[in-house]
Amino acid sequence: MFQTIGDAAVNQTGSPQDMAKHPSGRRRSVELGIDVPILIVTAILLIFGLLMVYSASWDYSFLLYGSATRIFSRQLFFMLIGVACAVVLVFVDYHYYRRLAVPAMLFSILLLCGVLFVNEIRNGAVRTLWGGSVQPSELAKLVTIIYLSVWLYAKREQLGQIGFGLVPLAAILGVVGGLIFIQPDLSAVLTIFIMGGTLFFLGGGDIRQIGFLILVALLFGWIIVVLNSTGSERVASYLAGIKDPSHASYHVQRSFEAFVKGGWFGMGIGNAQTKLTGLPVPPTDSVFAVVGEETGIFGAVILIGMYIVLLWRGLGIARRAPDGLGALLAAGLCLWLAMEAFINMAVMLNILPFAGNALPFISAGGSNLMVSMAAVGILLNISRLSEKKKEEDRSTFSAFINLRRRDRRRRVSRARRPAGNSGS
Repeated sequence: MFQTIGDAAVNQTGSPQDMAKHPSGRRRSVELGIDVPILIVTAILLIFGLLMVYSASWDYSFLLYGSATRIFSRQLFFMLIGVACAVVLVFVDYHYYRRLAVPAMLFSILLLCGVLFVNEIRNGAVRTLWGGSVQPSELAKLVTIIYLSVWLYAKREQLGQIGFGLVPLAAILGVVGGLIFIQPDLSAVLTIFIMGGTLFFLGGGDIRQIGFLILVALLFGWIIVVLNSTGSERVASYLAGIKDPSHASYHVQRSFEAFVKGGWFGMGIGNAQTKLTGLPVPPTDSVFAVVGEETGIFGAVILIGMYIVLLWRGLGIARRAPDGLGALLAAGLCLWLAMEAFINMAVMLNILPFAGNALPFISAGGSNLMVSMAAVGILLNISRLSEKKKEEDRSTFSAFINLRRRDRRRRVSRARRPAGNSGS
């Protein structure tokens, strides 16, 4: 949103002397009402993501679909839709989500149930609705953050009561997390539970309830590891890899190989070899390994820096938000994007047990790309409304100051003595 600064429009005939008296008011020109660093970082990530998807997918895409550009074309298509959605959301007041939160959550739960009825098995899991596309668990992450932000802000005065705080939160996370766990998508369940606890903390939840929530989460995690074969295998291979990298999972070993080949500055875009010799799903879960091989440690560190900037600016938007709802939304969205990125990159380096999180803006996948762009659109809307409120407050203050100055310039006329009484 473009806006001109007030004084130049009010006093177009101001003299150079007046401009010298008010340099800050005269030198400011047209300003964007949105957070420009986030806009720039997002654009760079999108362009770099397209480049890496094309590089990582041409061989994989040809083997899977018979077309070397199928995955890239789909990614470009969803990127354009995602950008369009983000542009629209920049101009949709985030307070409107108060009315949309409940219907959106019900719709998300309906889609998660639909996944189980469709029962489309891909890579040993049931996560999509149609032809390997439309992954409702990605939408559920975004909707859960919006819903919890609205709910926590509305109940902020009652969160200390278990009946209004912990119990409803556990019910919300339990329903959504349970439906995703059945698929199974353990990484999405982990993401939703972490974000739920984080937002509850940021919303002012009672510290005892937060402690209890952490204990329940740890217990739930232990149950997954003990009773779920996928979870126990991933933890076992993770612990083995910590002791000896040569005993890590095949996926992690090939990722290490990619980074070793890439060295400090990489082999060059398009020249990675591990993506052609067995690196699992290089355009999606393993795209960070391809980044490490083709751009080296230097390129990987720059990519990490991009996500740090995104987190930093997002938290800045949360701090400057016009109200608590905007603060919760902004903090939740930027923390979610940063956490998804951290988990994806940490898994490739065996810092965390394996999880199937996508690398936001980089990994191939329409569902994740679109919800990530939607999150950026909401962040920019909060930023825009923050700047708009700041400008309104500044205009109100300036009007008050100008009124006081006009009052000082008024002169009270003094009573004159009649001429005939000049002396006696």
